[in-house]
Amino acid sequence: MSLQELQNIEFGKLNLHEMKDVTADIIGNRTKKLRDELEEILLQKELLEKSLEKKSHELQEIKYAIFNDIESLIDKDDVQTLSKLHQVKLQSIDLFDLLGETVEGAIITALEKSKDSEAKETIQEVIKELTYQTIKEGTLNTIRVRKILSTILHSSIDIAEATPNISEEILEATLKGMRAGLLQSIDRFKKRLAYMPLEAKHILIEDYDTIMEDLNQTDTLFLQVVQTQANESNPAIRKILVELNKKMHYDLEELIYISKETAQVMKERFSELAKTAVKKADTALKSETAKEAKRMGIQAWGVAKTALNGAIKSAKNALEQKDK
Repeated sequence: MSLQELQNIEFGKLNLHEMKDVTADIIGNRTKKLRDELEEILLQKELLEKSLEKKSHELQEIKYAIFNDIESLIDKDDVQTLSKLHQVKLQSIDLFDLLGETVEGAIITALEKSKDSEAKETIQEVIKELTYQTIKEGTLNTIRVRKILSTILHSSIDIAEATPNISEEILEATLKGMRAGLLQSIDRFKKRLAYMPLEAKHILIEDYDTIMEDLNQTDTLFLQVVQTQANESNPAIRKILVELNKKMHYDLEELIYISKETAQVMKERFSELAKTAVKKADTALKSETAKEAKRMGIQAWGVAKTALNGAIKSAKNALEQKDK
């Protein structure tokens, strides 16, 4: 619809519903080409995401095959060499996608191959390693860390339910391993803050408030994960987890300390970058988008004020009618 056609519309005579229909029609006509282009891009994005997922899966499969080929060349009795290879494999494979199965396999193997006196310590150590390796693959944010801890604990619960005579030992070792792995991940993040490239620092600045909040509630996050899994388990497992969760309150002091220390380091390291970000935000406020946002804010206030004035006027009229 052209400007001349718009001038023929008597907007002053339109009610709200008609105004909505007319503007929708105008927007539809003027934006059709852009919307068609956007739909085409979104389709391409969807195809690209599917392709990325497929290639990512293929990459994982090739990694597995390579490690299997190397392992076939090593003497099965050469425990030390195999142990080194498996350690490298853990660090090279994207664990997140197969974490549950890996945890399950690791605990079962620890129970089968360790002496009774060593099984608990072995499970704790393997859970610590799996927690650490999986968390360090990606970003240190609450949603991701919660998913990792929940997956690990859920798999451990499955094994504990199948072996009720040692369920408490399995769950306690799992919780201690998870705590140690999380602590190690945060400590690693703290040490890396000093050497992060500028690009990564800017990403952290953009997500600064979220990361700071996450770091200041790691103990709460940990306890919530345990409680949630307890609520979803059978009564026997729930009782064990609730009791262990109470004990964990006293065992999380080191985790709280390292988290708050990391938050402080981040605060100190990025104070200058944060000032720069504020300056950039101030410049952005002068942009056309920001000006339009400001206009809309004022307009929204105007709409609210008009509605409020109307409500007050109606109430006043009602009271006056009542007095008559």
